[in-house]
Parts: sequence; C-alpha cells; structure tokens
Amino acid sequence: MAAETALRNVVLVHGGFVDGSGWQGVHEPLVDAGYNVSIVQNPTQSLAGDVAATLQVVAELDGPAVLVGHSYGGVVITEAGRDSRVSALVYVAAFAPDAGESVNSLIADPPPGAPVPPILPPKGGQLFLDREQFHASFAGDLPEAQARFMADSQVPWGVEALEGAVSEPAWRSKPSWYLVAADDRMIPPPAQRVMAERAGATVTEIPGSHSVYVSQPAAVVDMIRQATAA
Repeated sequence: MAAETALRNVVLVHGGFVDGSGWQGVHEPLVDAGYNVSIVQNPTQSLAGDVAATLQVVAELDGPAVLVGHSYGGVVITEAGRDSRVSALVYVAAFAPDAGESVNSLIADPPPGAPVPPILPPKGGQLFLDREQFHASFAGDLPEAQARFMADSQVPWGVEALEGAVSEPAWRSKPSWYLVAADDRMIPPPAQRVMAERAGATVTEIPGSHSVYVSQPAAVVDMIRQATAA
C-alpha cells in the first residue's frame, strides 16, 4: 500500500494574483480517490522563492510526485520539476517556458488581436489586476459573485517573479500534459498551444477561462490522473 500511495502524490501550484484555495475543486475528488494532495502557497515574490517553497513541499512526500501548475505556476514547476523526486508535469492554462524565458519575455510579443490583461501599474514592486475587469479577463466562466471575491482577495504578484527566468526546463526530461483553456483572456490560447507543442506535452483543449481549474475541475482531475498513471 505504501508503494501505491507514493506513486499518487500530487502537488498543486497556483499562479499569480490568486492563492491555493482555488484548487479546492481539484483537491477534493483526488483525495476522495486516494491521492495524497499537497497545495503550495507560493509567496509569488520571486521565482527562486516559489521554487524553494514548492521543493520544500515535495521533500516532505514519501515517493515521487506529479507537479501541477496554473498560469505562473507553470513557470515554477518548469524549474522545480528538474528535481529527481518529480515524475511528471501538468500545465493548466499555464506558462511553460524554455531555458532563459520568463513570464515577461513570454508576454512581450502577444499574438495579433490578443486581449491585453488589465494589469495595473506596479506599486512598490507589486502587481494587481484591475478589480473591475477581473471577471471578464481572469474568470469569465465563473459566477459574478465568485469572480468578485477572487478580485477582492487578490494576492500581490511581485515584479521580480515575472522577471525570473528558467534555467533548464523540466519538460525536456520529464513527461508533461497541458490543458489549454480555449477562452483564456490572460494567456492567449494560441500561445498556450505553441508552448504545449514545444514541450511535447499531451494536450487536451476545452472551452474555459483562465480560471478553468476552478470552473472545470473535473477536466483538471482527469489530466492529473493520466499523468499519475503514465
């Protein structure tokens, strides 16, 4: 039983502007199915700090783990995933950088006609999304009240975290899966498809906003199960 459990470790890593509570809909069915699920509360102030926080969680597990990253969390798992205790990567509407790339470099040249995320000018090195535009840009397929709560409970995203560049991407040596959110207005779907293809990921595409991990947790759970069974 211990060996079986060790192969069912899942670590969920959130992105920018939000915290780990958004993973609840993914966490519960996985736990009910017998998975050992951990959620990283990233400080989101620097890539190095977030990688360290993730690896601290991984180090406490008994056996290998699958890392799951949403949005900026994809950058974190791309770097942290090189650890020998990581068996696979799952990207959920996430950045999947190559060596030397950061969030800043990946968003520098958006596809023509792509919506512009309503990121406010930095204050004290911290970034927030415009609350009035949060629903449409980040959580378009969630109820208005839920999107309003997410907007009002935003976590500041440090400018330094956006500038953090990946050294060597874990997807070069670890199997990866990618869930493309076809209605994403934060990371353009064409960019998601390019990153997924470049990483050689097993791809599933579904309708959904950038908050697809909240609005359609069953699709995320299904992909995680694929990664743990591979």
